[in-house]
Amino acid sequence: MASVALLSNPRSTGNRSLLPRVREYCAAHPDIFHYEVEHVDQIGEAIRTIAMVSPRVVAINGGDGTVQAALTELYSGGHFGGSPPPVAVLPNGKTNLIALDLGAEGDPIKALRRVVELVEAGSLEDHVIERQLIALDSGGARPVLGMFLGGAYLADVMLYCRNRIYPLGLPNGLSHVLAAILGLFAMVLGIGGGRLPPKPQPMTVSLVRQGEFKGKFSLLIITTLEKLLLSIRTSDAHGTNGHMKLLATDSSVGALFRMLGAAWRGTLGQKPLAGVHFQQGDEIHIEGERSNVILDGEIFETSGGRPIILTSTQPVPFLRLAA
Repeated sequence: MASVALLSNPRSTGNRSLLPRVREYCAAHPDIFHYEVEHVDQIGEAIRTIAMVSPRVVAINGGDGTVQAALTELYSGGHFGGSPPPVAVLPNGKTNLIALDLGAEGDPIKALRRVVELVEAGSLEDHVIERQLIALDSGGARPVLGMFLGGAYLADVMLYCRNRIYPLGLPNGLSHVLAAILGLFAMVLGIGGGRLPPKPQPMTVSLVRQGEFKGKFSLLIITTLEKLLLSIRTSDAHGTNGHMKLLATDSSVGALFRMLGAAWRGTLGQKPLAGVHFQQGDEIHIEGERSNVILDGEIFETSGGRPIILTSTQPVPFLRLAA
């Protein structure tokens, strides 16, 4: 039996320079079972193998896309008899949204060391927290599980950043700021395409039991994390009608700046804002003609007559690494 099973994706951004240190640390700690994958489609076999060593914790060393694929396999593959161990997420990707929400930031080796310390101290139970996952059904064989979905113009800008900005080799933070500035510039001028992000496309978002709203949106975020972007606490969302928190902003400059202003003041979600939707639900439908959404790094596209359906799962255990 291994105390910790570590799943690493050498192709994630951080691992290109970090992986030798990870291997060295694991070599010095034989109670860590280290499994490396080269492609996401190898994660199923990785989780099957990890289940054979019955670890007390599964740690994931990769970006949000690696985390999403691992969570899907952990909770849909049945490899642990329906009761997988807690998951620890090391901060080693371009955005690290899931790792940050779980209290892991800074050096991934430090986070891994923290996982080992908690196991050796016998205090895992004191640091286990529960989160619901988002189950995304786009008509595939089984739902895909994740914790953060970006859609509408936000997804277009994220894809623009991935395809046009990242190849420039700039630091991640600077790449994100540059993509946001260019996206805002295009939206203010009402232009898009070419060297700029594309124009927003119409979509309909429906919350079962709460109704629907439709239009073009500059921002669509659906998450089960405690915080959205800009450190907005999702506990401020209107109502208590579900575990998925939704923030959508109409594609007008006024609505976007009203949302950003409320976020800056720490009042977003406390009162209604024109053009800003902040709600909760357990089942959400997204419809549109070729509109992109991104769930923890994986791209999905709506098509006419076939909506993307999101539901929240039962609570699953994660390891919080904050002291």
